[in-house]
Amino acid sequence: MIDRAGLAEFLRRRRQALQPEDVGLPRGQRRRTSGLRREEVAALCHMSTDYYARLERERGPHPSPQMVASIAQGLHLSLDERDHLFRLVGHQPPPRGALSDHVSPGLLRILDRLTDTPAEIVTELGETLRQTPLGVALTGDATRYTGPARSLGYRWFTDPASRALYAPEDHERLSRVYASQLRQVVTLRGPGSRAARLADVALAHSEELRRLWDAHEVGHRHPPEETKRFVHPDVGALELHCQTLLDPQQSHLLLVYTAVPGSESYEKLQLLSVIGAHAPA
Repeated sequence: MIDRAGLAEFLRRRRQALQPEDVGLPRGQRRRTSGLRREEVAALCHMSTDYYARLERERGPHPSPQMVASIAQGLHLSLDERDHLFRLVGHQPPPRGALSDHVSPGLLRILDRLTDTPAEIVTELGETLRQTPLGVALTGDATRYTGPARSLGYRWFTDPASRALYAPEDHERLSRVYASQLRQVVTLRGPGSRAARLADVALAHSEELRRLWDAHEVGHRHPPEETKRFVHPDVGALELHCQTLLDPQQSHLLLVYTAVPGSESYEKLQLLSVIGAHAPA
């Protein structure tokens, strides 16, 4: 059963505890609200202001698990707070760890501050959970995929168009990296895991992956700081350094792409920030 009074109080307290700068929003000069406004939280949670306001007023429909997850992420809740929110609504909390799509508040705070940098948060299976605006401009909206296609590794072996964004001379190496990484995650998580199911589906659709899988290569991975070569449809070739930050509790990775100041790639990134998001077909 939903605890409407407890839910409303919890939402109000968490909203009032958040400041605009905590979630990457400008404070403005005439702010009187303690914490965030309801409309700001609603936007962060990808819902209407009316829907969110009714929850704080102990009214409205019974939120679905998907809606609760969106609220938890929008309010930058910790895992304990997320689980508490699910129980207030009357739902069983989702699993933690590698199966969780809930991004930790710490990673979100870092991502929210990377306003002029391409960056993304991905799972151990290469599923993009969050992107900065310039990250969307660089690679397209990678959060729009569903099912196995959420994984870049799966798309790499099953959708030839996914390779167009990367320099052709790197394709062979990247194929070995994605195959090796998938095998290692399958071994780590075991038979019957989501990683194992993803591998089964990908192997059924890709002869190239089957060939690499049979080679049983492990240890091929992206180094902590490497140069990635992109071929963007609007600005052309870019060479970007990729730094990786790991959240060990959730097995999430924050990938940050930077260019050497004064380089041609740096200038192209500046142009890309003006052009805006490009959504590949």
